Amino acid sequence: MTSIFQTAMGPGFHRLHPALRRRFSVGLASGEACTGRGVMDRIWHGPAFVKPFLALGATRNILVPRAGRDIPFVIENVPYADTFGRETVSFVRTFDLPGRVRRFDAQMVLGPRGDRILDYLGTHQHLATDLHFHAEPDGSLLIRSGTHRFREGPVDARVPDLIGATAEVRESYDEKTGRFRIRVRVVNRYVGPLFGYEGSFTVSYADVRARGVRPGLRPVREEARA
Repeated sequence: MTSIFQTAMGPGFHRLHPALRRRFSVGLASGEACTGRGVMDRIWHGPAFVKPFLALGATRNILVPRAGRDIPFVIENVPYADTFGRETVSFVRTFDLPGRVRRFDAQMVLGPRGDRILDYLGTHQHLATDLHFHAEPDGSLLIRSGTHRFREGPVDARVPDLIGATAEVRESYDEKTGRFRIRVRVVNRYVGPLFGYEGSFTVSYADVRARGVRPGLRPVREEARA
């Protein structure tokens, strides 16, 4: 049974900590979904001029427009076949911020060459980025984003570096506490750090074939272009 993440990582997948290997084995072959529940110790923003862009993205469940500390959150990793028949795994993060719950939606599919993950962002999948997964020497997982593209109708354009950003995600497993730890940084090459969060969570697994995909988890619109 091979997940899209194991396929993209190749032999490097087996260098991950066993808890991470199981977490990133969710897929149609395993029949498992994974739900993480925990706390973001910190959600932070960069310069003040970033906030309007974060607020705009939040209208389509992209990024989080508010900073905070000790924020409860849930991440739902549920596999399903999208309308184009591709195996897809949801990465839907829900942050229980004071006054309003916010979501950061992503849906991941295997890239056409099988060597990368394609990450569609938001409720309408207008943004897509390549993700490269690497196992670190300590068994943790490092994910780096590559090229970003904007797609709407006939438009299929690369996002310029001036307004684009690079995301770096580090996820590990703490055996002492039995919790996964995550740190996310989004950085623009010209203005520096824009957005990020860090925290920890525990996970539970469920049979997706019995439970199915809950309403509202899948995007409103799905993008065929890889």
